[in-house]
Amino acid sequence: MISALVYGDGGVTTYPAEELAAARDADGTTWVRATAEADFDRVADKFGIHPLSVEDIRNDARPKTEEYLDYTFVLVRIATLRKGDQPFEEEVLTRPVGLCFGDDWLVTFTRRELSPIDHVWDAIEREEQRMLRFGPDFVASRVVDRIVDGYFDLLDEVGEEIETIEDAVFEGTDQSVLEGLNAVRRDLLSFRKTVWPTREAAAVLARGDPEFVRQPTEKYYRDVYDHLVELVDLTETYRDLARGTREMYLNTLSQSTNEVMKTLTVVATIILPLTFVVGVYGMNFDPAASSFNMPELGWRYGYLATMLGMAGVAGILLVYFRREGWL
Repeated sequence: MISALVYGDGGVTTYPAEELAAARDADGTTWVRATAEADFDRVADKFGIHPLSVEDIRNDARPKTEEYLDYTFVLVRIATLRKGDQPFEEEVLTRPVGLCFGDDWLVTFTRRELSPIDHVWDAIEREEQRMLRFGPDFVASRVVDRIVDGYFDLLDEVGEEIETIEDAVFEGTDQSVLEGLNAVRRDLLSFRKTVWPTREAAAVLARGDPEFVRQPTEKYYRDVYDHLVELVDLTETYRDLARGTREMYLNTLSQSTNEVMKTLTVVATIILPLTFVVGVYGMNFDPAASSFNMPELGWRYGYLATMLGMAGVAGILLVYFRREGWL
């Protein structure tokens, strides 16, 4: 789908896809949206956009800023956190957004309508028509700013997820906790791969290197760059927090395992002397053959004495282990 806005002396005029040529030739500042991949080539041809720019958008290339003869090309990504059906099944999804702007025009390329772009577009249509008056580079900065604001929302969700996992670690050592931590670390790594190159792209714009970024607009790109620097720091902080939570989980799991092993060791230690006694009296020597062959087997209270002796040994060991703090 193609749509266009043109800001001229009479305010903002909306053009449908059929009047793309008229929008391109109109006096004023033009913003054209292509929200379907099938329309990319048509719009690119009309505005003289290089095929390599379109190819980068189609291939979901790394975020970047490039300077062409007649326009500046900026490629960024919208990042969202998709919830799964089960706990800790979140996944970071990114979608490319291509922005090309020249002296008096801006073109945005997306594969579908996306809320950050819709927000700026609707604001211009409703009440902020003057936004286009400031130039296409300014409108592009507002679009990028909305996209970057969405990064903060995503990190807030990841932070809440880490807090949930931390609470689960204190409550127990369920296997899903480790799966959740691995998912969070994977999401942060994926998000980091988006934020870092976006910061580099914003730095180029903030310095005003591209010809089509006017000096009054540089401060808005510097603001976007500052936000991205903060996002990089937050991402590293959350990665450290996730790493620390994982270590805490493994320590808790190790401590739990040690407690189990200690209990099993105590049980084995108690059973050992009892097993020895049972083994001795299970050798089946015949007392009638010799007076040395277990004469106590003929004793009237032999069985009772043996059982009481074994119980006494077990009791003594239990008291000892408890006094030592092993139970």
